[in-house]
Amino acid sequence: MSTPTSTQTQAIAQVEQWLASARGGQMELPQLMDAATKLQGAGLAAAAALLYQNWVANTPSPFRHVGCFNWGAILGDMGRHAEAEHAYRMALTMAPDFAQARLNLGHQVEHQGRTEEALALWRSVYDTPEAASLGAEPVPLLLHALNNAARLLEQLKRYDESEALMRRSLLLSPRQGDVAQHYVHIRQKQCAWPVYDTFGDVTHNHLLMSTSLLGMLDESDDPALQLLTAQRFVHEKVAKVTTPPLHQVHKRDGKIKIGYLSGDLCMHAVGLLTAELYELHDREKFEVHAFCWSREDGTPLRARIKGALDSLTPIGAMGDRQAAGLIAAAGIDVLVDLQGLTSGARPNILAHRPAPIQVSYLGLPATSALPGVDWILADRFVMPPEALPYHTEKPIYLPNCYQVSDRQRVANAAPTRAEAGLPEDGFVFCAFNNNHKMSEPVWRCWMRILRQVPGSVLWLLADNPFAKANLTRVAGEEGITPERLVFAPRALPADYLARFQLADLFLDTFPYNAGTTASDCLWMGTPILTRSGRTYISRMAGSLLTAVGLPDLITTTIREYEQRAVQIGNQPARAASYKRYLAEHGRSSPLFDIPATVRDIEREFERLALDARHKA
Repeated sequence: MSTPTSTQTQAIAQVEQWLASARGGQMELPQLMDAATKLQGAGLAAAAALLYQNWVANTPSPFRHVGCFNWGAILGDMGRHAEAEHAYRMALTMAPDFAQARLNLGHQVEHQGRTEEALALWRSVYDTPEAASLGAEPVPLLLHALNNAARLLEQLKRYDESEALMRRSLLLSPRQGDVAQHYVHIRQKQCAWPVYDTFGDVTHNHLLMSTSLLGMLDESDDPALQLLTAQRFVHEKVAKVTTPPLHQVHKRDGKIKIGYLSGDLCMHAVGLLTAELYELHDREKFEVHAFCWSREDGTPLRARIKGALDSLTPIGAMGDRQAAGLIAAAGIDVLVDLQGLTSGARPNILAHRPAPIQVSYLGLPATSALPGVDWILADRFVMPPEALPYHTEKPIYLPNCYQVSDRQRVANAAPTRAEAGLPEDGFVFCAFNNNHKMSEPVWRCWMRILRQVPGSVLWLLADNPFAKANLTRVAGEEGITPERLVFAPRALPADYLARFQLADLFLDTFPYNAGTTASDCLWMGTPILTRSGRTYISRMAGSLLTAVGLPDLITTTIREYEQRAVQIGNQPARAASYKRYLAEHGRSSPLFDIPATVRDIEREFERLALDARHKA
């Protein structure tokens, strides 16, 4: 056992002195706050919390509610949410209108899963602007309450309530970029058009400039806008790392080590596409590792992915710098980022450059503009020469298609049309992309297609009741009655795959094409009609159709897209011939030759990794 140093002994004595003073009721609030701040700065948050606890219990001060508030804040930061709740409730017993305590109490009960209580607490602040704010300006407190309630309501898919609170917040403070970003995307998810609905002092330009990259992929096929959106995010959110790359201090030899970085190695589109990729890597040449913050969802897919890796390292509880250091120490040659700038991304890990080769793949079918990512896996269809100036990454071209998928996906037996709520006769168009991908021009085009194909129906997903209501309303404006729209609920993967067999033609969205869904559609033998544009994401389905051998289902203008859909809809034999082709040749096409695609990826990774080792 080591003996405490004199400095440690002095520190212990100082803490004991502060605690004694707090127990004796002799400490003034400023002294208490100063002592607690010093303890927190020394990494002794538990001691700071204990100091407040003793002070509150023993000091008859008119500012005890402030002490309770500060005590609660420390406990909350430590993740001791039930204890923090107790401290905030004590503060409110002493000062019932204490707005800051209500706000923070809302966060503590949310952490404990009591969402309605959290919403009620925040509502009590934004609907009671005269609540005591202890010297703080009231508007920031109102914004805090409005924005957190809107955030939670969005998570609960109560989109209409969430949007209403975002509007109230933006009326109070129109230049809030994060709120404007969520406002745009929540309207996309509801198919509330126009998406850029201006009000008060909120301008179209501000909404456009606040749009997230995911939102911009839904909204615009302009590659310059997508690049600028990514660059804005990087400028505002990504750390400016000036220290040397972490990979430089670790020698790399032996087998080439591939590391996959993701929070989606579970029941998610990325997990569904990549399971077989990990299994097929050549273990004679490569080691396959994952650095992961995915949820443990208990699915067979999650178990399969974990079983296919040489190692899986959970990094959810680590800071970005710590995680990057661990990846560097593991000697990873090629780090494959499967997240990009999508929800849950951790771009600051990549900013530390833990691997000499860092590659973007699948999670973000667009440029991320991340300074730590130099390469992107692509093919010459999704990323033609004219697209290169709008990507900060250099392409690693695969010879057939950029996309891996899973040949082990299993479908249940197809239901009958009646069981699926479809008419026995008539042409069935389907569109199983997420609602946020549905733009107004494409939806109105689909309605024109239905008008020109008598007896046809459109079978689609209903992600939420607000989207369903808006889509039905706009359909009515185009002369399409509700019975010609068949909304399907979400389904388990095997049941979802089975549905494709009932459809005659899949109608793709634009500018955000189907990716995983297009692969599922073609795997199940259903043709997909797409429109290819100027961006990687608007060319995904076209890449798949090229690789499967159906390039005549690729169009380049909305007029051509509409005409082709009407032609096929009025010639069911043509749709049937596409289905026969896919049944006979689809799964044996280059699109689904996943072993060959994995070899192509490995060949490029080996070349880059060996070159980096040679230069090190």
